[in-house]
Amino acid sequence: MANILVVEDERVIAKLLKETLQIEGYQVVTVLNGEDAVQYALRETPHLIILDLMLPGIDGYEVARHLRSYPKTMHIPIIALSAFGELCDKVRAFELGVDDYITKPFQIDELLARIRTQIRRVQQNYLSPLIGLPGGLQVELAIKQKLNTVEPWSILYLDLDNFKAFNDVYGFLTGNDIIRLVGSICQRVVREYGNPVDFVGHIGGDDFVVVTTPDRSSFLCKQISAAYKEESAVFYRVEDLRRGSISGVDRKGRPYQFPLVSLSIGVVNNHARRPQSIQEVSYLAAEAKYFAKQSTSNVYHTSPRRAMINQENAYTPFFNNSPILPPSLTPYTTDNQHRYPDLLAAVESKTEYEQRVH
Repeated sequence: MANILVVEDERVIAKLLKETLQIEGYQVVTVLNGEDAVQYALRETPHLIILDLMLPGIDGYEVARHLRSYPKTMHIPIIALSAFGELCDKVRAFELGVDDYITKPFQIDELLARIRTQIRRVQQNYLSPLIGLPGGLQVELAIKQKLNTVEPWSILYLDLDNFKAFNDVYGFLTGNDIIRLVGSICQRVVREYGNPVDFVGHIGGDDFVVVTTPDRSSFLCKQISAAYKEESAVFYRVEDLRRGSISGVDRKGRPYQFPLVSLSIGVVNNHARRPQSIQEVSYLAAEAKYFAKQSTSNVYHTSPRRAMINQENAYTPFFNNSPILPPSLTPYTTDNQHRYPDLLAAVESKTEYEQRVH
């Protein structure tokens, strides 16, 4: 069930909302001021926020403005509660990013209906349906936001190796469980060891993105890789784990051995050089992931520190004649008409290790 943050300084109303929502099956956290609301939302990313506009310290309007400025929280629906019902108050709230507005006193049944509507809208339009992480649009916005700042940043591009072979042997439902595991590990590790505003997104399939800072990136990679290696073991048969490979057959019925599914993490940052476009970031991320994939272990590779690529020589992928993200970094491609440099062709071809059983 969804997690809801209630931001209300009147303790009686806060208690009433919490008890009512818990009866409906929601997990509820209440805070009494705007500062705590922003900190909690950035750390925990609740599914919905009920926000009183008249708060001590920073008011509800300022809370909404703060939350809409971060890709990590910009998708979270906000339902405003206010004793003020004037048109100017409602317009101001909507312009700052509030999704719905209810005046006090309110009817519980109406509030519950609006909550269900807002959660359904976000799940259908903004979140990955498999694991509930921010999807393609938020990933793109998170990267673009970093490109527009001079502050140091790092982008971790995560991808599973030998995943197709695993799916063929264990089935897509177990494959979905592994994808959910990676997303859960990324969220947990970033929450424990990352910065409050660090972003975790699901590009699609078995690809994920973490946006963080260079001082945290290496440690996050190590923690994510270690957690994945330990926790993914439950998805394998005992004999496959003991052997360290998956037994499968090719289309002609011949037995093959595939490595266990490993996690590659490519890292791109603006420490040594500053990428100029999201296309360049996508190229560097794919390049870093290519080097990470050269080992069947859970390893990562930081993009090489080399001279700035000028605009004429920078890689720009094309889909339907539009320069946008490559398929691994966008959900918007409609066909397979695209062209890559030789290196990128090798990256996206899923160069899986295969060994014939003799």
